[in-house]
Formats: sequence, C-alpha cells, structure tokens
Amino acid sequence: MKSFLKTLKSAVILTILMAFLCSAVYPAVMTGLAQLIFKDKANGNLVYVDGEAVGSELVGQQWTDPRFFKGRISSVNYNVYTDAEKADGTYGGVASGSYNYGASNEELKTRVEASVTQFKEEYLKATGNEFTGEIPADLLTASGSGLDPHISPAAAKLQVPVVAANSGLSEDEVMEIVNENTEHKALGVLGEERVNVLKLNLDIAGRLGLTAEAEE
Repeated sequence: MKSFLKTLKSAVILTILMAFLCSAVYPAVMTGLAQLIFKDKANGNLVYVDGEAVGSELVGQQWTDPRFFKGRISSVNYNVYTDAEKADGTYGGVASGSYNYGASNEELKTRVEASVTQFKEEYLKATGNEFTGEIPADLLTASGSGLDPHISPAAAKLQVPVVAANSGLSEDEVMEIVNENTEHKALGVLGEERVNVLKLNLDIAGRLGLTAEAEE
C-alpha cells in the first residue's frame, strides 16, 4: 500500500509539473523568444501607415477603388462583411477556402467568363481601348485559401494602364511601382516571382497623397 501511495504521489507531482511546464513555461518562453527575435512575423506581419495597422502582408484584401490594383478572386470575399450581414447572420465568421470547382464545372466556366467580361469592360472604360490579349490565370481563379495576398508580375503589369488612367499617374510611374514591389524567387530558384497587392496599393496611395483611412 505504501509503495502504491508513493507511486501515486510521484505520478501526481510529475503530472502537475509537466502540466505547468507545457501549459505555462514553454508557451511563455516561446512567445518571449518570438517577440524578441521575430516580432513582426509573430504579430502577423502587420503593415502600418502613420502608426495605424492597415493590413497584413500575409492576408489579401478586397479592393474596389479603380485607382488601385485588384488581387485574386476570393471564394470567402477576403472575410469582408458589413455590420448588417454580421447582425443578421449572413456573415458566418472568419473562414478560408476555395470553390473547389473541377475543370468541367459549368459554374466555374460561368464565373470565369463573367470575370473576363468585367476586366474587359473596366479596361475599355479606363483606357478607351478594347483589350484583346490574354488575362493571367491568377486574375480569373481563386487561391486555395481565398486569402492570397499576392498576384503574379504579369497580372500586375496587365493592370498598369487601368490603374494609371484611373489614378492620374503615368504608366511609367505605375510600372516603376510594380517593379519595386516585385518579390523574386528565393535564392533565384525557389518559389515564383510575386507582387504583394497591399504594398503595391500603399505605394499608389502614397503617390496620390491619400491617408490610411482612404486606402480601402
């Protein structure tokens, strides 16, 4: 009996000790190290303008102002919602994901055709010229998460004439902004070249003298 109680006592003490180490000490140490060594990443790679957080480098946003570049299509609308949608339950909370449409899905075909038509209409309205070229796939398809913050350099460059016409900036100036915000392959071989849409549009807003409140 004494041996059993001694074993039980040791087990209880070990359980309490490990629970304290795993639930308190370890998380505190990891959080402290993350804040010390990788503070920006640990806090979500937030982007600040005049001391105000305007977004994250890791999460895309919905852009409707014609003066700015547009990102990828999002099946979750980048979690954008109105107070009314939140109140009546239409907005179901933070989510991510894709449409998961197959290549033969008619809904996918219909949506892509609508996106192509919309792009051509916006291009014609802004530039006065009909668009007859090819549209990069990332402007017509959603990412797996629906929250992708990047587009390809080709997708960004395609929008240059539209952004220039709507913003009043020259095409050369807008193209310069695209080139400055193009992130290259890691070590020259890993990943793909990409452009962060938030950073791109913040530079556009800066050239236009807009405040953080206007950048949406």
